[in-house]
Amino acid sequence: MPTAPTAPHRATLARSVRLMRAFREEQSDPEGFYRLLAADTIAQLSRYTPLDGRVVADIGSGPGFFTAALRDAGARCVGIECDAGELTRHGPPPPGSVLGTALSLPLASGAVDVCFSSNVLEHVPDPWRMGDEMVRVVRPGGVVFLAFTNWLSPWGGHETSPWHYLGGDRAARRYERRHGRPPKNRYGHSLHPVSVAAALRWAHARDGVTVEAATPRYLPGWAAPVVRMPGVREVLTWNLVLVLRKAP
Repeated sequence: MPTAPTAPHRATLARSVRLMRAFREEQSDPEGFYRLLAADTIAQLSRYTPLDGRVVADIGSGPGFFTAALRDAGARCVGIECDAGELTRHGPPPPGSVLGTALSLPLASGAVDVCFSSNVLEHVPDPWRMGDEMVRVVRPGGVVFLAFTNWLSPWGGHETSPWHYLGGDRAARRYERRHGRPPKNRYGHSLHPVSVAAALRWAHARDGVTVEAATPRYLPGWAAPVVRMPGVREVLTWNLVLVLRKAP
């Protein structure tokens, strides 16, 4: 099992290689991969806000790897997941988890210090409604941490990649022919084409927030300028992190 990184977070080439190697083991050792990714992501989040004692909502929490990492960092965390099967995929649901949709979060406005989501945005049919909901539930001065896999990245089609470059429906049909079953992430149903450009437009146009970061999640720090390169960024970013701070 991969070893979790230690804080403070540093976006080095060695860290990128470690994550990519772990990703190759996702199918054979999913718990090892997701625990490593969760620890790395929470260290990344900690660059923008302290977590000890903070109230955090983990949107699309699934079996709770990120929820557990947030609690290890001292946060008071509630996991929100729309699929009961995902909550129990690796055992009993984490304490404090609730069933709810990201498109209408079961939280009061301004209820949390941090609203966090990892690789959920591409799975909802109205991604910017989800983004607006995340902003709504954060208190003034709080942070939204939103990471997602953009459609034109090499992994944009998830298990149907890289054939998604020829079209999402075609990639899904090819997967079903080869495996005898449809993909878990079905294009147009549970997987939607979200772009880096659309995410940046939404973030910069959203009233009441400032953009503190827009950066490739897995790449070294020196690769951050790729996000400013139209077209190229859609392929090279792989996974975008948006960090927003709500106005006081």
